[in-house]
Amino acid sequence: MKHTRLGTLEVSRLGLGTMGMSGAYTGAGTDDAESIRTIHRALDLGITFFDTAEIYGPLINETLLGRALGDRRDDVVVATKFGMLTNTSPRVRGFDGSAANVRASLEGSLTRLGMDHVDLLYQHRMDPTVPIEETVGALDELITEGKILGYGLSEASAATVRRAHAVHPVTALQYEYSLWTREPEEEIIPLARELGIGFVPYSPLGRGFLTGAIRSVEQFDDTDFRRTNPRFAHLEANLKIVDAVEAVATEAGATPAQVALAWILAQGEGIAPIPGTKRVDRLEENVAADALVLSPSQLAALDRLEAPIGDRYADMTPIQR
Repeated sequence: MKHTRLGTLEVSRLGLGTMGMSGAYTGAGTDDAESIRTIHRALDLGITFFDTAEIYGPLINETLLGRALGDRRDDVVVATKFGMLTNTSPRVRGFDGSAANVRASLEGSLTRLGMDHVDLLYQHRMDPTVPIEETVGALDELITEGKILGYGLSEASAATVRRAHAVHPVTALQYEYSLWTREPEEEIIPLARELGIGFVPYSPLGRGFLTGAIRSVEQFDDTDFRRTNPRFAHLEANLKIVDAVEAVATEAGATPAQVALAWILAQGEGIAPIPGTKRVDRLEENVAADALVLSPSQLAALDRLEAPIGDRYADMTPIQR
C-alpha cells in the first residue's frame, strides 16, 4: 500500500471508514465479528488510517474500533470526530464547538477507544454559535498536552478553514468527494494545497452507488438513511453515471468501485479517501484500487461525467455520513 501525507501525519493513501459497521446503513451493528475481521484484514493489507466518530452508533463505533485494533494501535493513525453531540449537558444531538465540549468529547472518545491519545481529531460539523477561534484554541491546548497530534475540520467553508489555520495549522480537511460529488474542487482542494493541509474524501464511492451494486432503494432496510436521500430518490436517472463508470471498468479490467477510487487517487498527493465497508471481500476489492492506474483517456472520460440529480442530503444539513 502506497502512503501519502496529511499535514504532519503519514498514512496509507487508502484508509478505512468504519461508520457503516455501527450505523446509518443496512446491516449496521448486526455482525461485529465480521467488522472486526475486516479491520484486521485492513491491517494485514497495509491500511494504517482508520476513521471513526462519537456520533457513529452513537457512542459504539469507537469502542468497536479500539477493540479491533488492540495491540496494533501504535501501527496506525486513528481519526475521530466531535461536535455533533453535546457532552456538557445530557447527551443530545446538536452542533457544539464550545471549548468545554471539545475537551469533554475527546475524553469520552479516549475512554471508548481505550487509548491515551488520538492522532487526528476533527470537528465533525461547524457550530454557527461558537467562533472557530474558540474551538481551535481548545484543540491547540489538547495538542500541547499530547492528547491529539493534529486536528481537522469536516465540511467547513473556505473562510472558516483560513480562520482556523491562522490560530493553529490544520492537519486535514474532510469532505464528501467522489465522481458524483465534486464541489470541493472549486475552493477546498486548491485551498488545502495552498496551505499544506491534507484532504480526506468521505463517501468516495457515493455511499455505495458507484459500485454498481445498488439498483433499487428496496435493497435498503428501513433504518438506512439512503431511503430518504434525494440522490437515491432519483436512482433510475442517476444510473447513467454508474453505466459510464462500468464502461471504464470493463476497459481497465477492474470493478466500478476500483475505478472510482483510482480516479480519486489520481488527483494528486495529500489525498487519502476513506471508503467504508464492514465486509472483508469489499475491503479487498477496494484496496486493489491502490495498484490501478487509469489511462489519460479513461480519466478524461470520468471527468466528463454529468452531475447527479438531487442534493447530497435531504435538508442539506449533513448530519449523516
